[in-house]
Amino acid sequence: MVEPVGNHYVVARPVYSENLFNEEHEKLHRYHKTLWDHLKLCFRCSPQRVKKIALGFFPIASWLPAYRFREWILSDIVSGINTGLVAVLQGLAFALLVNVPPGYGLYAAFFPVLVYFIFGTSRHISVGPFPVLSLMVGGAVTRLVPDDSAANGTSTNLSAINEERVMVAASVTVLSGVFQLLLGILQFGFIVIYLSQSLISGFTTAAAIHVVVSQLKFMLQLPVPGFNVPFGIIYTLESVFSQITKTNVADLVTSLVVLLIVFVVKEMNDRYKAKLPTPIPIELLVTVLAALISYFVNFEEKFNVAVVGKLEDGFQEPVAPDVGVLQKCIGDSISIAIVGFAVAFSVAKVYSIKHDYPVDGNQELIAFGLGNIVGGSFKGFASSTALSRSGVQESTGGKTQIAGIISAVIVLIVILAIGFLLAPLQKSVLASLALGNLKGMLMQFKEVGILWRKDKYDCVIWVVTFLAAVFLGLDIGLATAVAFQLLTVVIRSQLPSCTLLANVGRSNIYRNRKDYTDIYEPEGVKIFRCSSPIFFANIEFFREKLITAVGFNPLRVLRKRNKALRKIRKMLKKGELQVTPKGLICMANHAHESDEELDNNRIEELDQPTNMTDLPVQINWGGDLPPGITVPRVDIHSIILDFSSVSFLDFSAMRVLQKTLKEFVRIDIDIYIAGAHEGFLEKLERCAFFDEEIKPSIFFLTIHDAVLHILLKKDIASSPKLKLTEEKGSDNHYITIPSNGLRSRDCAVRFPSLVAVAALPPPAAQPQRLLRGVTGSDKKSIFIPELLCQPRAQSIQPAY
Repeated sequence: MVEPVGNHYVVARPVYSENLFNEEHEKLHRYHKTLWDHLKLCFRCSPQRVKKIALGFFPIASWLPAYRFREWILSDIVSGINTGLVAVLQGLAFALLVNVPPGYGLYAAFFPVLVYFIFGTSRHISVGPFPVLSLMVGGAVTRLVPDDSAANGTSTNLSAINEERVMVAASVTVLSGVFQLLLGILQFGFIVIYLSQSLISGFTTAAAIHVVVSQLKFMLQLPVPGFNVPFGIIYTLESVFSQITKTNVADLVTSLVVLLIVFVVKEMNDRYKAKLPTPIPIELLVTVLAALISYFVNFEEKFNVAVVGKLEDGFQEPVAPDVGVLQKCIGDSISIAIVGFAVAFSVAKVYSIKHDYPVDGNQELIAFGLGNIVGGSFKGFASSTALSRSGVQESTGGKTQIAGIISAVIVLIVILAIGFLLAPLQKSVLASLALGNLKGMLMQFKEVGILWRKDKYDCVIWVVTFLAAVFLGLDIGLATAVAFQLLTVVIRSQLPSCTLLANVGRSNIYRNRKDYTDIYEPEGVKIFRCSSPIFFANIEFFREKLITAVGFNPLRVLRKRNKALRKIRKMLKKGELQVTPKGLICMANHAHESDEELDNNRIEELDQPTNMTDLPVQINWGGDLPPGITVPRVDIHSIILDFSSVSFLDFSAMRVLQKTLKEFVRIDIDIYIAGAHEGFLEKLERCAFFDEEIKPSIFFLTIHDAVLHILLKKDIASSPKLKLTEEKGSDNHYITIPSNGLRSRDCAVRFPSLVAVAALPPPAAQPQRLLRGVTGSDKKSIFIPELLCQPRAQSIQPAY
């Protein structure tokens, strides 16, 4: 029964153990599905299931029929044109990161968009090249087709090398798409949960550093070879600075001017985005202006700068991936598949929450997998979503992937019709545009200080991920970061927080005893909480913390007591001890015997329960013992283990826990477990956890139930009146009463039918009073602290 009393509540119910609660309240038997049941459900075929699968595999069939043409089409067209212009420039710029001719970046910006339009579930992300993925693909390209193979080569050789690099990039892209497709079909979309936000942030920041370093050779026009090995970034910087005197000043000046303009305008776009109808397309303006200047001034001949050159006319025939390349790039492809999906899904999730629609992780894997397979087949490279490009699509009014189709049309126009206009454009301009899109990633350095204040583990993960990805490379760095992140999870679960609890406010609330001043700890009772699952890796830590909390090792105490019993039996046999009504009296000076002599090569017997049946008197271990016999003093009689935070207990830990509990039970300490989750007791029963020493009756619903059971048990042992009530079979109830709100009149009026209600003792060890509540002809007795229930009404008289 729960009744409100002002801003307080009053609860009256029996003191429940797990067994008593299940006996009183009928528990439903739930059927738990077996593996066979899940398989039958998975392969069950019905018209509704077929329709659900079809709509799930082709999301376009769900949202396209509901498209609001009049309301959305204009916004999608405007958004698509803006996004398409950005996609063209980013495709050309990010192709430099892959070390392939710029024109192939347009294929990566076209084909994946078409596939995602049909199979994707996000309405706002812009699919296409992403600098981190481009750099990872470029690492594989550089490793298999090194830059030094292109040095001092003829135009024919350079063309053949570029073709080879394009083939490597396409093969890696197809293989990463296959991995994504398989993960999606096998419903492995949850894999993204193993990449935390701090890990992704540190990784993308490190990738931005790699992008900056990789573009230096285009900005300075230096023949820098690629180093796709651990510490390759150091080798690259060494190569750059060793040739710094050979820098092409025209390219350097152009790069710095373009970078300055792009950063300033992007800062204006961010600062005044609420006032601007659409962001200023600075990349487009800079590209057009740079191309015109290069065309009329003829920079290529006058200053010997590197230009984009003639782009491929139209589309090329699809090709099959190179099997030899696939065998050498499995690791790269897995990394690209996971990182590409993680970044894209994170961005898609942000927009889905903002615009209130669902995003399916498994279907996203399928969409990106098919997009990479198709794009790689047409000599494109890996795609995901660029944060800046998706921001343009969403901020300019994009409602659905119709905007994506419009952007693909813009890319198509450039591929088929006007690509030749970009031929005189300097590569240093594209490199600067690529760096201009890294501002958001580089600003993630600010997160280090924020994470350190909020969660030091996440901060360490960020730093380790960043350093590993920078110095070991993106592929090895990602694997190292994931391994380190999982290691931190193991460490946190292996070293859980263990605390001693105490009652706070004389209610049913129990908190860490170190955090409050107004606490009550029942005499001889320790309440121990472990805030973690208990398993093979942390069970010994749990045991050590428990022993530290109670202040003694139960196994050591048990062995000392058994040794003492051996000595007592030996002294009784020799007549050195005599039994009297006052206890055992020593009759002679007993010679000291070493522990080895007392062990008598029977050390295993010391771990067995103490047995006094053959002694003429029961030994009181807390009292005076015969001279020469010392046993560690034990000042507690009960231990309550709070398992409310223990989500699971494995079999290995179960064995150690059983052994530990038995050690306490064998030295006459009662063990109680409170707050165990549903099914915990059943699992222990299946694993044969219980026996003559450890019984299911030790489990209680809450800590308060266990505490009240201990106090009532202690009172029954010391009070004849309570013992008589217990023998008559009365139920044990308790009520929870706020110390500042409920008076004795409420106790009598609201709870006339309570019998033997137990409550916590009052502060300063004041004695409990037996208050008799009288309401009409109903007379019952309750036990309530004197402080909590002060007698102010004539219907309640104190009785001692």
